[in-house]
Amino acid sequence: MTTALIKSISILTKPIREAQLSDGHSTQTALVSALQRNLSELQEHMSGGEELEEARQLLEEVKREIAWVCNDTDDLTWSFVQECLLLLLCLARHLNRLLEAFHQNPTAPNPATPEAAPPLPPDVLSVAQQKTLGTVLQFVVTLGLCPYLAPGVGVALGLRSAFGAAVEGAVRHDVAPEGERRLLITTNVLLEVSALSSLATPVFTRHLGDIMAALCQLAYRPKRPEGDGTNRNKGLTVEERKSCKEALHNLLRIVYQPIVIRELLVLQGGPKQASSGSRGGGKALTQAPTWLRRLCGQLLSDRLMQPQGVQAVVRAILEGTGGGDSDWRKCDAVAKILATCPQQSLSAESYYSQVCPQVLELLHFKDKLTAQQFQRVATRAALIMVQDQPEFARRFLLFPLLSPLHHSAEGTDDLSQDGVQEWELTRCIEDVYKVSKSFLVFHSGQICVVGNSPSAVLLKALADVISTLFSLFCFTKQNVSHLRTSCQEILIWLLSHSEHSVALSQLKHLCGLLGEVSGVRHGFQFSPGSEGGARLAVRELISDEDDALYEKVSGEQWRVQCLVQLLGEMKDSDLPGEFFLLLLQDLTAVAAEQEEVEQEVDTSSMTLLELEQHLLGRVSGHGQRLALLQVLAIMCDGLPYTQLLRKPTQVVGFIVSMLQRACVSLERGTDSPVESQTLRMGMGLVATLLSGATELTADDYSSMGELLPHLEQISQQHPEPFIQELASDLRATIATHGAYHPKTVPKTAIQHSTAQSPAQPAGHSSKTLPACTQSSRFPSRQQDHSKPISHPKHTTDSGTPNYGISEPSSSKAFSECLLEACDLDVPTRAVALRSLTRSVRDGDKEALQNKDKLLTLFLENLEHEDSFVYLSAIQGLAVLVDTFPEQILQRLLGEYQTGATVSSPERERALERRLKVGEVLMRASRAMGDLAPHYGHPLIGVFLSGTRDEDSSVRASSLSNLGELCQRLNFSLGPLAQELSTCLTALIKTDKEAEVRRAAVHVIALVLRGLSDKTTQVLGDVLLELYRALKWVVRSDLDEVAVLHAQLALEELDDVMRRFIFPQQKLEKRIVVLP
Repeated sequence: MTTALIKSISILTKPIREAQLSDGHSTQTALVSALQRNLSELQEHMSGGEELEEARQLLEEVKREIAWVCNDTDDLTWSFVQECLLLLLCLARHLNRLLEAFHQNPTAPNPATPEAAPPLPPDVLSVAQQKTLGTVLQFVVTLGLCPYLAPGVGVALGLRSAFGAAVEGAVRHDVAPEGERRLLITTNVLLEVSALSSLATPVFTRHLGDIMAALCQLAYRPKRPEGDGTNRNKGLTVEERKSCKEALHNLLRIVYQPIVIRELLVLQGGPKQASSGSRGGGKALTQAPTWLRRLCGQLLSDRLMQPQGVQAVVRAILEGTGGGDSDWRKCDAVAKILATCPQQSLSAESYYSQVCPQVLELLHFKDKLTAQQFQRVATRAALIMVQDQPEFARRFLLFPLLSPLHHSAEGTDDLSQDGVQEWELTRCIEDVYKVSKSFLVFHSGQICVVGNSPSAVLLKALADVISTLFSLFCFTKQNVSHLRTSCQEILIWLLSHSEHSVALSQLKHLCGLLGEVSGVRHGFQFSPGSEGGARLAVRELISDEDDALYEKVSGEQWRVQCLVQLLGEMKDSDLPGEFFLLLLQDLTAVAAEQEEVEQEVDTSSMTLLELEQHLLGRVSGHGQRLALLQVLAIMCDGLPYTQLLRKPTQVVGFIVSMLQRACVSLERGTDSPVESQTLRMGMGLVATLLSGATELTADDYSSMGELLPHLEQISQQHPEPFIQELASDLRATIATHGAYHPKTVPKTAIQHSTAQSPAQPAGHSSKTLPACTQSSRFPSRQQDHSKPISHPKHTTDSGTPNYGISEPSSSKAFSECLLEACDLDVPTRAVALRSLTRSVRDGDKEALQNKDKLLTLFLENLEHEDSFVYLSAIQGLAVLVDTFPEQILQRLLGEYQTGATVSSPERERALERRLKVGEVLMRASRAMGDLAPHYGHPLIGVFLSGTRDEDSSVRASSLSNLGELCQRLNFSLGPLAQELSTCLTALIKTDKEAEVRRAAVHVIALVLRGLSDKTTQVLGDVLLELYRALKWVVRSDLDEVAVLHAQLALEELDDVMRRFIFPQQKLEKRIVVLP
């Protein structure tokens, strides 16, 4: 019977023939005649043979059950709609009965063909049947629903197509039944038909908006006054309106929420406007009535307040967008909607308490496109809430966002309490990272700032958990964790956007200068998670007090190192320099306190409690001083000078701190070599600034005004007349903003930059501003020596003494450099050795002629105890070997072999000399390049013999040199491959020292790396032996470093063999020219 009903529907909805339109009839007349003809054909068809008997019985049954059929209506369109509705009801009831029977008596699967598909339900329609069903639904909605909607309710037919105007003209509103009753009948039938799932899909996918518009009008349209002369609204009873309200809310509940929200937005209409041309009949676009706009607003608010309502709103507006400018504007519009409390809400607190958690959930989607759009909306909405509703945002948005960090820092000391799970911390850090990074967004290829500045509420919320966040960052630096980058970026963002005073206070707090800080609650610590994150777990108790103290001290030092590394990432910020200057000011205050003579305190009259408090106060003060010195030392060691002192004002601040310490020493009457050198360096820096090293502005001179009182004090109290005169001249130059420029200032600047040039890297000019600040590290390196260093005065041509470390100028005679290379003063000797090395490298004629003298001089300085001297000698010897490889190399090989035969009294000294010569040979091996096969064979023999030395350091050094040389020999290594393999394999398996085994494994890795694709050709006979030795290390060696080296070597070998077995396919064409 399903086929018979569908056949009847197809007859009823037969399209208009083209002949009728071409006969000159209007579209409206052709439509009416077609409807009349189709009704007549349907009656003839239904009165046909016995095969339609069952369909006729069902049709009569449906007519008896309903009361809305009007047989005497004069409106042909409504008669047509009635027939369509009757057939739809018959089809729905027939399919419903078939489905019930199917579920009551399910068909058992055939055991002979278990792979066969299960039988289809009887309510499944074919493609042709679905097309016919869609056609009759379109007729029902077009003729029986849309013409009876009030103006502004839904989209008018005239605005949909040109055919819609003809339909509106064909409908008669002046005959029974009335329009509101027709609308009610059509809507109820469509809702009844949609109760069956197979029929609900075509109804709701195409006509949901029209059905919702009809229900809204039937249920909520205000009644007209009694005396207005119309009966349109008098036909509906209170029960009918109530049933329409229930149907509307049920419909909104069961349909996919983004579609519901999209249809409600369409029903709500656009902004108020006078008129707008339409695509259909040119009619004005009617604005939605006030009651409908208010109703849609209420329904939209209800959808938003429901669970997952925020997600539904976002999906309704953003689904189908492909990015671009419109996507950004839509995201911003949705964010503003979410961040604004609607007027229909009971209270702002209830609204934000329900919406804020849903906004945070938008950050957790995994789909790439969806996650990107949702993140834009969520972050923008969060920022608007923080700016416009700070109190609600703090309670319902920021606190839940940061709750895992709060839970990590706060809580009871009960160790049985659960910690923080890995997924909680990971989600928290990722969400905070997304919110913090949302201030900079890309728009049309350019960077635009969202909002003028970060909200103070957001910065305050993050500042409350900065200790915990920094502790987590320090933990991620110790392990491989995907949270490291996010934590680092959040901390940098927070420090960069906070006020400078607040940021500096936070930095001092993080490095422990304002008291002990751990970041996590007592008894807990961060531990690695199973997915590369971190979790808060109970700390294992340490019973030994020494171990506990060591862990505490090492943890504090690690926090300072992590903080310095964090500052190192802020390359374009002035914060590291300002923090460095702040610490120097604190150091000056500490120096002043240390110089004060502590007054004797009468402890005899103190109680035990007072005495204990007094002693604890002194110990705490010493601890703070040590912490300050530790932070300064790590900053000087870990950050480049170009970052610590980026601007002239920061250089001036650095000089002020130096002069302040010098003034403190003058006031106390103490003049130590360190303080004297600090004063000279500071005044040299001032002279360099004033001599034109960089262009100074009026603001720079104003900042240098802080130097005036200190320079005046030095000019009056310093015992040396030259320092007094220089301080007075510098003070006059600063006070006159460079108008008065005495000769002592540029001379001192030249002497200062000349004295500091050895400490500069190659290629740096000593007259640039940052280069002059590098000397700040030079005196601190000399403080480590046990003996005081004397600085002889050198006189320039003008007779002005130079108080810096002198270096021979380019015009100084070669013989004078040789004499200074024998000076007892360590800096003078080291600078002379480096000058001689530079002369050899530059090809100086006199230096090349005296290569034997230079060789003897460099060899003698190898035994010097100061690293500055013997490293300069090693560098000189390496340059000599590179210049005269044949002569110098044989001499060094003899020195290296002689050390092995020295008697026991001088054994230790000879061992140190031998290791230094080995360093020279290693540098020479690196510098040989393509000449290594020519000069390298004598070196291999010496290094192989060194692997049999009694001392493990010599064996390790020989192996290291052997690796550097062998990776450059290429095919020349072939004849020595067997000997090399035997030596390395024996050392790997038999040597007791771990460092020797490490070096042997490292040699294999270097050889494989150097030979690369030539490995199978050069080491083909010994490759299996080397592979087995490496596997033996991985399986059996107890040293972790040796195992790591072996794994790296195996990776190199794996790459080589993969390239050998699977060579890269090259698309090339070879052209051969025949003779």
